Amino acid sequence: MAAAAAATPHSLLLKTAPSTAAATPRTAFPAAARLPPAAAALKPVSIKCAAATTHVQDPRPPSPPPLPAAAAQERVFNFAAGPAVLPENVLLKAQSELYNWRGSGMSVMEMSHRGKEFSSIIQKAESDLRSLLEIPPEYAVLFLQGGATTQFAAIPLNLCTPDDPVDYVVTGSWGDKAFKEAQKYCKAKVVWSGKAEKYTKIPSFDEVEQDPDAKFLHICANETIHGVEFKNYPVPKNKGGLLVADMSSNFCSKPVDVSKFGVIYAGAQKNVGPSGVTIVIVRKDLIGNAQGITPVMLDYKIHAENASLYNTPPCFGIYMCGLVFEDLLEQGGLKEVEKKNKKKAELLYRTIDESKGFYRCPVEASVRSLMNVPFTLEKSELEAEFIKEAAKEKMVQLKGHRSVGGMRASIYNAMPLAGVEKLVAFMRDFQARHA
Repeated sequence: MAAAAAATPHSLLLKTAPSTAAATPRTAFPAAARLPPAAAALKPVSIKCAAATTHVQDPRPPSPPPLPAAAAQERVFNFAAGPAVLPENVLLKAQSELYNWRGSGMSVMEMSHRGKEFSSIIQKAESDLRSLLEIPPEYAVLFLQGGATTQFAAIPLNLCTPDDPVDYVVTGSWGDKAFKEAQKYCKAKVVWSGKAEKYTKIPSFDEVEQDPDAKFLHICANETIHGVEFKNYPVPKNKGGLLVADMSSNFCSKPVDVSKFGVIYAGAQKNVGPSGVTIVIVRKDLIGNAQGITPVMLDYKIHAENASLYNTPPCFGIYMCGLVFEDLLEQGGLKEVEKKNKKKAELLYRTIDESKGFYRCPVEASVRSLMNVPFTLEKSELEAEFIKEAAKEKMVQLKGHRSVGGMRASIYNAMPLAGVEKLVAFMRDFQARHA
């Protein structure tokens, strides 16, 4: 198995770093990078006096020791649910631009968020996201902070009065959390819940009795923990026709008709960037009606009027999202990305289903997530050993969420097919040894 891994293109960042770094000793920070050129050029000198010769100490701090050999091992296949794997070419590009972004003389982390350099970064990120999702001009795109969890409060605060009824379809833990938070700011009601069946299905839309007076219908498009995903979306029967969706864990994994939604929101740390960025796509006519108690940082009007720059945004995170958007466009857009995701998911689910019960996925087949694949072992006592052995084979973060147990393989956009192929080969080998 180790030999197979070595043949994959899933290479070590250090080995594939720009060639200019190849001749530099592998230290955490090159000594010359820590000081201005004048200081970096200083060398020990001797000053001769009548009485004695004094040795002047080099003002530079000693270079850190080389990285240990263990740090030079191959990168792992990271099946974490979030923060999650990022495209290697994106990481390498960020690495090459980290110290001096495109000749600006500074890192993105050092830039003023109101300077021309960062303005170009955030504007291009928004433009590329609009291209990817074909976002209509009547929608605002906001780059915010606080995670999707903060939007559980922001959405009812921006869209409702305290007396407005709101419908929630609860297909997993995140939908349930969204509902419970909304109860503080409106008259939220669960119109369907999958809790009794351990969140393993999504309802037929005909069996969901919606309130015609509801301000909006809320769904979680993909439940990260339980692995259920809407393959199509319900038509809201409320008077405003508003559908709101948390798309955190399948955002930009496939094409979406944005015009069917009033609000789409997502934490970036699953599919499009590092943790710290929250993206909100909101129809502009819904902005400007926030409740009086709405904190300024949760008011969509404030952020829309200030182009997401009301206060210091998560600049480096937005920059990373922008690199990911570029990468997705270069792959051919979300239709091509979806094809790759289906291929990976089909391979993994087929391995589970053909294991004669050794592995089991509890989710109804028609709504299985392309992003998050939960599964258990027939012999639950072997699960800890499975996770331990997988880690030795450089496949990590396969342990299921603490609330459900078992295993979970998150196979987001950036997980290469080679990672899933290695996982299923390991699963078959493990079954052969333990069935």
